[in-house]
Amino acid sequence: MRPIVQISLDLTNKEEALETAAMALRAGVDWIEAGTPLILAEGLHGVRALRAAFPNTPIVADLKTMDGGYLEAEMMAKAGATHVVVMERAHEETIKCVVKAGKDFGCKVMGDNMVAADMVAAAKRLEDLGCDYIVHHIGYDERRGIVARGLRQPSPLDQLREVVQAVNIPVQAVGGLSLEQAVRTPEYGAPLVVLGAPLTIDADSFKTADGNLEASLRMICEKVHAYGDVRVGR
Repeated sequence: MRPIVQISLDLTNKEEALETAAMALRAGVDWIEAGTPLILAEGLHGVRALRAAFPNTPIVADLKTMDGGYLEAEMMAKAGATHVVVMERAHEETIKCVVKAGKDFGCKVMGDNMVAADMVAAAKRLEDLGCDYIVHHIGYDERRGIVARGLRQPSPLDQLREVVQAVNIPVQAVGGLSLEQAVRTPEYGAPLVVLGAPLTIDADSFKTADGNLEASLRMICEKVHAYGDVRVGR
């Protein structure tokens, strides 16, 4: 599978999200993500605005669905999302409902293993329940809280190889990665490279990071796309 670069729009207003998305696509980003902060702030209106502005670009709606799976996935698909996110910690029936809605409305399902007791087993469970992709995820609050206590920050790289080897669907690693680490995830067998807070979005203010972001993104995209095909599956 050709590596894909996804920018997570962890922003709180659609105007800035649209500007950032346009800049990211100019730089070579493949997918745009309506991050959870944007969905909370703008809801379906934010996704519709992204779809209207970028009619041919895959849009991931990071819903982090825990219940009401069919309706949430249906609404986002009809608003223009091509991918939705359901949590592994949700009830099995919720995951099945999201998968069913994905099939009914032509939307892919990304299963997120955040806060699972066994993240490798959680990834396999998500695949078994019909998810199309795995999000191997260390959460924002978890990372910051652990560091505040003077402990080592956990990283999705810690078990990324094990997760990749456990499933036959594409994996992305999310949560506190540096730019250098994110760009290297295809080396672990994870072809979906996600750029968001704190890489391109300020992790405290949830605004677009300062500096020449477009030039940085272009360099990152060129490096990721030059990696070549990533083998997916055991």
